[in-house]
Parts: sequence; C-alpha cells; structure tokens
Amino acid sequence: MKRLFTNMGWLLGGRGFNAVMSLVYLYLATHTLGIEHFGYFALIVALGQAITGLANFQTWQFIVRWGAAGEAGLGRNLRDATGFAIALDLLSVVMGTIVAALVTWTAQSWLPLPDDLLWLTFGYCVVSLLSIRTTPTGLLRLRFKFATATAAEAVQPAIRVTGAVLAVLFMPNVTGFILAWAASEIAVAAALWVAAARLHPIDLSHTSLRRIPAQHPDAWRFVWSTNMSGSLTIAGKQVMILLVGTFGGAALAGGFRVAAQLGQALVSLAQTVSKAIFPELVHAKDNALVMARRMANIALLAGVIAVLVALLFGRWALEMIAQEDFSAYYWAMVILSIAGAIELIGASLESLLVSAGRALTAFTVRAIPTVLALVLLDTAIDWNGAKGAAFAVLGSSALAVIGFYVAILNLQQIRLDISEEDRARAPEPDPSER
Repeated sequence: MKRLFTNMGWLLGGRGFNAVMSLVYLYLATHTLGIEHFGYFALIVALGQAITGLANFQTWQFIVRWGAAGEAGLGRNLRDATGFAIALDLLSVVMGTIVAALVTWTAQSWLPLPDDLLWLTFGYCVVSLLSIRTTPTGLLRLRFKFATATAAEAVQPAIRVTGAVLAVLFMPNVTGFILAWAASEIAVAAALWVAAARLHPIDLSHTSLRRIPAQHPDAWRFVWSTNMSGSLTIAGKQVMILLVGTFGGAALAGGFRVAAQLGQALVSLAQTVSKAIFPELVHAKDNALVMARRMANIALLAGVIAVLVALLFGRWALEMIAQEDFSAYYWAMVILSIAGAIELIGASLESLLVSAGRALTAFTVRAIPTVLALVLLDTAIDWNGAKGAAFAVLGSSALAVIGFYVAILNLQQIRLDISEEDRARAPEPDPSER
C-alpha cells in the first residue's frame, strides 16, 4: 500500500500539473475561438482521440502482465512482451489510418465541420496514431518508475500551453490550436520512448505477433478484451462529444466539451487510480481484494468532496475560465462531476477484475451501459440539451460500477466454492500420523 500511494502521488502530481495547464489553454482557446469555432476544435480533437483510442491496444497492460515474469524485469519474457506490444502498436497505426481516411471522407454527412478543416482533421488523426505511447508507458510502470513517467508526460501540457500562446499571437484560429495539440502529442510520445529506452533497451528483433500467443494460450482473448474495454472508455468520452456535435451542432459540442473537461476531471483521476493499482494487483494477488476495497473507500470520500466543489464553484469557473456563453452548461458540468465521482469509485473494481483475468467480464459490464447511453443520446439531447447528454453519461457510469461490484461478488463466490471443493477432495490424514 505504501508503494501504491507513492506511485499514485507521482501520478496525481502529474495530473495536477496537467489540470493547471489545461485551465490555461482552455481559457486561451475559448476566449480566442468563441463557442462555435471552439466546437469545431473540440470535434477535431475528439475525432483524433476517438480513432486512436479505438485502434489502440492497451499494450501497457500486456507488458505488466507478461513482462513481470522476466527475471528482474530483464528476461526474455519482457523482450517478447515488448516486441508483441510494438507489433500491436504498428497494427494500430495502419488500421487507424485507414479508419481516419474513411471517417474524414464521410465527415460532412454526419459532423458539422467546414470543408477547409477536413484535411486538418485527417492530419491530426494520423499524428495522434503515430504518437501512441502505451508501450513505453508499460515499460516504466512495470519497474514502478512512475516519477519518470510523470516527468515525461508533463511535456504534453507544457507544449500545449506554449503552442496555445503562439496560436493566440500568430494564428488565432482552429488550425493554430490544432497544430499546438499535434505538436504536444509528438513531444510527449518522444519523451516517453526516450525514458523507456534508457531503462530497457528496445530490441526490435523481438517484434512479433506470434511469440507471446505461443507462450500464453489466452493471450489474444486478453488482448481483445482489454482493447474493447479501452475502446469503450473512449466511446464514453470522445464518441459522446462527436455525437453531441452530430445531434446538437458545433456550439453544443463546444459547450459540452468544456463542461466535460471541468466536470469530469474525476474520470482522469479514476484512470490515474486504475493505472497505479493495476501493477500492484498483478504482483500481489493474495491481497488484491483488500487493496481494491481500501481504494474504493478512499475514492468515495474524494468523490463526494469533488461534487461539492463543482456545486459551489462550478458556475464561477465556467464564467472565469471559459466565457459567459459557457455558463449555461453549469448543470451539465455538475451532473458530469457526479458521473466522474462514480467512475472514481469503480476504477479499482474494474482493475481488480482485469488483474484477476476477467477482462472479458469487465468489458461486458462496461459495454452494455455505454451502448445504451449512445443509443439514447439523441433522445436525451432532444429532451434537455446538454443536461440530457450529461444524464446519459451519468446513467452509463452508475450501471457500469454496479455491474463491477456484482461481478466481484460472483468472483469471490467462485473462489470460495473452489476452495471448499479442494478441501473436500483432500485425503484424510492417517490417524497414526496425528
């Protein structure tokens, strides 16, 4: 637990720095672009991140799971796990580029984007794909080098703020801010790869899609389960913004994006908790349940505090950080903050399921509410605009966390039944040996 809280401290410190920087570039972007053009910007960023998230495999989990068996983290298992992760990253880039081309080619039929921004949109999607960085992140987390990872990841918000300032001065339009975001993606990916290579030399000769599956028969099932779970996380955030733009227009997408960024900061915190706790759950299977329960209790308290902060200071934050036009999204922000608090509680529960080899169960539990929210989104927006969309997110988060809790109870019951069967099958001790 001490190491877990130390690692979480580094991750949260990085998140804190990112949060402060995000307020700066959010202020610059909203005041420079206005609500409609900020909506264009939000849609382009959401599309790039959605395609990258859908195509990207959660390779950091593969390295933590299969690389941990290598002697002192330097054995052949780690080289094979890294090679498998790199091969999957290359596959993600190829698949994602094809999807990006198809999506941007058809974007005008379903997204409120002007013609002159389509090539910019495609370019940002490609840059996001080339900047996939889950493999070097996994190498750092395997060795619990969270401080190094945090320092490398701090490059992204720093470059974004610098780029946003340059955009305000020299290119105060959507293109200028997208170029700043693209530069930050490239910079943070390069920083993480350099940090990981210093810790463990990258051997490209082990790049293969066959070695790990040959050693672990359940490898592809784990790969696809974690990929689909990651895709659902993206769908719950980026695809939601895209569909808000589709059904409600660019201005509504821009307002919802600001409300989500301020109100769902807890979702980022939930992801931080998940990233910190997953390696610990893999290494300490016997104490995994106790560790996850403690984290859920702490998350409950943090979530309540964060929702109260959103209620008391949310309207002021929207008016000061964004513009007066964005203040109408106050209640959407509050609702999304409640959803974020629920996600924070569920983060350790979801990680517990994945670490126990139940990635498919975690995916199924997440999939049903997410799909339901996306299907009902158009009706929710017609009913109450941005607040309706926020309620769709809230319902999805609540159902998913309830599902995680029920799945863990079932997992405990299964383990209890197996233990009782083992005791029943054990031979009676010889009376003469007593």
